[in-house]
Amino acid sequence: MFIKKSYTDCPIIPSEMDITMMEYAIKLAQKAEALGEIPVGAVLVSPAGEIIGEGWNQSILMHDPTAHAEMMAIRMAGQFLQNYRLTDCTLYVTLEPCAMCAGAILHSRIGRLVFGASDYKTGAIGSRFHLFEDFKMNHLLNIQGGVLGSLCSQQISDFFKKRRSFKKSQK
Repeated sequence: MFIKKSYTDCPIIPSEMDITMMEYAIKLAQKAEALGEIPVGAVLVSPAGEIIGEGWNQSILMHDPTAHAEMMAIRMAGQFLQNYRLTDCTLYVTLEPCAMCAGAILHSRIGRLVFGASDYKTGAIGSRFHLFEDFKMNHLLNIQGGVLGSLCSQQISDFFKKRRSFKKSQK
């Protein structure tokens, strides 16, 4: 497990809540996979520990390149709170957010991000580049990566193995 820190410290050992919410995000990712989408799930939790938003990848189904799990959860939470600022909320996501989702996290003022697997192709929280290391940003974010990272990574790897195997069998 690795920790990405941005401006402020966050706990090194995941809490029981972190594990529970990441397990729930993994279940949401299974919904995406059942739809033929890349299995990524996200859960947004209020400071009181209440789930206020959730999502799973739906870009193919919705014909919408912005329908990532994080974006769906952020949209739902904004509607739930009737506010675009999600201050002090925690976003749990099975895969490191891309630049688009990192931008939405920034603009929504989410207080903490917890993610599972790193994304070495498009990850914007340290794997490819780190949006929140720019100290000119107007928002501070606590970040913890690698929570149930092996499970999250295996879920995505298995999905792509099945997809490659299926394509190979179609030839």
